[in-house]
Amino acid sequence: MLVVKKFGGTSVADKERIFNVARRCIEDYKKGNDVVVVLSAMGKMTDALLAQAKEINPNPPKREVDMLLTVGEQTSVALMSMAMDSLGVPSISLNAFQVAMHTTSAYGNARLKGIDTDRIRNELEARKIVIITGFQGIDKMDNYTTLGRGGSDTTAVALAAALKADQCEIYTDVDGVYTADPRYVKNARKLDEITYDEMLDLASLGAGVLHNRSVEMAKKYGVQLVVRSSLNTSEGTVVKEEVSMEKMLISGVASDKNTALISVIGLEDRPGVAFKLFHHLANHNINVDIILQSIGRDGTKDITFTVDEDNADETVEILERHRSGSLKCQKIELDKSVAKVSVVGAGMMSNPGVAAKMFEALYDVGVNIKMISTSEIRVTILIDEGFTNKAMNAVHDIFNLGEE
Repeated sequence: MLVVKKFGGTSVADKERIFNVARRCIEDYKKGNDVVVVLSAMGKMTDALLAQAKEINPNPPKREVDMLLTVGEQTSVALMSMAMDSLGVPSISLNAFQVAMHTTSAYGNARLKGIDTDRIRNELEARKIVIITGFQGIDKMDNYTTLGRGGSDTTAVALAAALKADQCEIYTDVDGVYTADPRYVKNARKLDEITYDEMLDLASLGAGVLHNRSVEMAKKYGVQLVVRSSLNTSEGTVVKEEVSMEKMLISGVASDKNTALISVIGLEDRPGVAFKLFHHLANHNINVDIILQSIGRDGTKDITFTVDEDNADETVEILERHRSGSLKCQKIELDKSVAKVSVVGAGMMSNPGVAAKMFEALYDVGVNIKMISTSEIRVTILIDEGFTNKAMNAVHDIFNLGEE
């Protein structure tokens, strides 16, 4: 059996935790399994490296930022291999260049294009545990790239798909996927299983357990994921195509404070304006989420949309450059004091009235809604950031998600 195991930064934050992970991997290895381990940077190392970069240059080149950040994962995998050696088990650490994990050249948010598996297979045949850097790749010019926040999850799933692994285990500091973030919703309940689609929406909407692109890839290649804790041996949550139990109406509530609201006021009310606006952003790899367009009046209209707060300033700069040219708008407004709260559940498809029930919960606790977006299995609202936790708890309670 071939198992891919991914461990996050908190799981390898210090010597004690590194050895804890090493022993867990060795347990599987001694059962006769082939083991591939994917690691994130230790603890807050990525944040520390970014802070160093900003000290040297407040606006560092993205290519050099990626070059710097790859040091974090390389440190983790080398130390892990040393730990396994001290425990008497053969292993080898490999970075993205040594494996050859091919990506696009979008520094800071690159996408995987393909993985050369020959080196990994050769090391596994030599009965070594193979420890690989997460979060990073190389582009066609052999420059290091990084895959964006949570990219180590995507690395693990991509490796599981390329190697046709029997299982991909994602270890975090929580013991599975919960109906809400247990740090903010006290009666949040762990789910035994969840569908790819539900997990994908939860991940995209702020549930930090899994990187959304990793779930996307797992669904595409049929990789069964298991989310479990690196700190205990509980069973965790299985993410797969179909769940055996009858679908719950709502699987979870997610929130995302890393959100900014941008309003482009006074655009000309004519065909092609929305295309030009979002085309400028697409050219700079800016992802847009909720979009609201006003009804045209007096020959103008407004378009309001959300982006990740990390991209907010860059988005405004891009739009300002085209403000008097192709966009011809009156003004551009930015609000970073907002958050998204979402309910997700495959059961919503056959149960009308979910949105109304959600809005009732928010009304009862005095939370005002700025924007609304829906799909077959989710309802997302935009609210003032200060009300996020109150809104999450109210919505979680009205759908009785804390009850068995």
